[in-house]
Amino acid sequence: MRLMVLADHEEPGLWDYFNARKTEGVDLMLSCGDLDPAYMEFLVTMVNVPLLYVRGNHDGVYDIHEPLGCDDIDDKVYNFRGLRILGLGGSYRYRSGKDMYTEAEMAKRIRKLKGQLLFTNGFDILLTHAPAYGYGDLEDLPHRGFECFNKLLETYHPQFMFHGHVHMEYGDFVREREHPCGTKIINGYGYKIVEIPEGSWPEKGKTGSFFYDWLMTRKK
Repeated sequence: MRLMVLADHEEPGLWDYFNARKTEGVDLMLSCGDLDPAYMEFLVTMVNVPLLYVRGNHDGVYDIHEPLGCDDIDDKVYNFRGLRILGLGGSYRYRSGKDMYTEAEMAKRIRKLKGQLLFTNGFDILLTHAPAYGYGDLEDLPHRGFECFNKLLETYHPQFMFHGHVHMEYGDFVREREHPCGTKIINGYGYKIVEIPEGSWPEKGKTGSFFYDWLMTRKK
């Protein structure tokens, strides 16, 4: 499966000067937040595949202009061809406002997902805006990562974590990292094509969760 991960920066080659070769073979697009809703609508129309997103800390405009044709997966596990994708948007709280959370608030969001994660028997991809603490974040408060993301990765061992929030222009930018639990962490700034080999996630109906598998096998 070929994924296109997007975050924080509207690429001219995907918008102003759209080049179809950049999106050739893409099966799914995933936005890590802080993107113009018009840009997302353009991509979902031109590429003609689903676009799933979480909100960044600068996405208050979505309250007025929701990205049409795209799916908000914040605080839920979304199934795409058997691939279980968990969405947790927002950044570390550094001022008052929406889509920002303290460490305790983000941990509470994760606790509320316990039943859902039990039902799906975990997840394969963690889609966030902010990084995990110590893995692609910065020392300043606005760009601090969440320690509870580390605990989440250590508990469920997803294959990938995709995030944004830390821009290439900030310096010392590293696109890909490896978490000690084995999860591959990718900063989606701009865009990044990610190939996931078929068979590297549970087949449809074979996650090990009886009721979830039964439900998925009934869906077309």
